[in-house]
Amino acid sequence: MRHTSLAALPCPIARTLDVVGEWWTLLIVRDAILGARRFEDFKATGIADNILSARLNKLTEAGILKRQRYQTHPDRHEYVLTEKGRALGPVVLALRSWGKRFTKGPDLSNIIHKECGGTIDVGFHCTKCEREIKRTEIAPARAPAGASN
Repeated sequence: MRHTSLAALPCPIARTLDVVGEWWTLLIVRDAILGARRFEDFKATGIADNILSARLNKLTEAGILKRQRYQTHPDRHEYVLTEKGRALGPVVLALRSWGKRFTKGPDLSNIIHKECGGTIDVGFHCTKCEREIKRTEIAPARAPAGASN
């Protein structure tokens, strides 16, 4: 089934979904964040080889992963997160937090702060006053016409 591209919409959420919104894609990014690098590492989720190959190619084309050779004779490649890929970390963590709160089932992973052992949570931060803010302090606002931020 072909989907309509969301890339031209005037919404950064839509444009992001155009890149990472297909099934399996964010699970591949999650695994890369947790240290997966090779094709076989990513198969642990149960994804079919053809779908995994297509998703890895798309993530590489989008600049989220970088394909680099780690062996010759035969050539073997691994996939390393780029800066753009690492920037998806908070997105993956936010989805994890939401899932822990609103879905039922086991959680076989834990994301912790290496220094103190505390669990990691996502929050909101204001770029202007540089402080963490509460959800109750958030208000929607439309960007001025013609603004590209």
